[in-house]
Amino acid sequence: MLGSSFPIQTARLTLRPYGPGDLAFLHSLYGREDVCRYLPWAPMDLDAARTKLDLRLSQTHLEADGDPLVLAAEETATGRQIGEFMLRLKSVESRQGEIGWVIHPDAQGRGFATEGARELLRLGFDQSGLHRIFAGCDPRNSASARVMDRLGMRREAEFRENESLKGEWVGEIISAMLESEWRARSTS
Repeated sequence: MLGSSFPIQTARLTLRPYGPGDLAFLHSLYGREDVCRYLPWAPMDLDAARTKLDLRLSQTHLEADGDPLVLAAEETATGRQIGEFMLRLKSVESRQGEIGWVIHPDAQGRGFATEGARELLRLGFDQSGLHRIFAGCDPRNSASARVMDRLGMRREAEFRENESLKGEWVGEIISAMLESEWRARSTS
């Protein structure tokens, strides 16, 4: 379904599929408590990061419901890896997708999440023909909520205590954009 060639360049980022040499970075990202705070897993040791990398190596295309495209993100000017971005095909029939991002704390606060997520919206709408793309985050994750706002995504729902995560009840914010809204933003 996705016909993009890689790597993808934005103004400051290079987005590319993961490679076998990305283990140290993946471990440095997901081995951190502050990074995993809002994620469904605990900080990873090297073996868990290796298992995650094996999975990431296969997450390179969108064809069937549930398929994720996960791209490593590098700062183009320096080659430094700064995070990852995900576009998941939620429903082929309904043309629904989901985006997500994780930025290393050393690179946060510089607009990389917004820049990379905007590129995922472009991939989803312009190359994959999706009708609606959504993103979700824990309401305590104000940085991700602000990214969704900066992207122009509409807040569709805020659930309270809808999931038990790491021994506590957490909520979820869902924001979305329709293809028609993307087109209107792109032409204005």
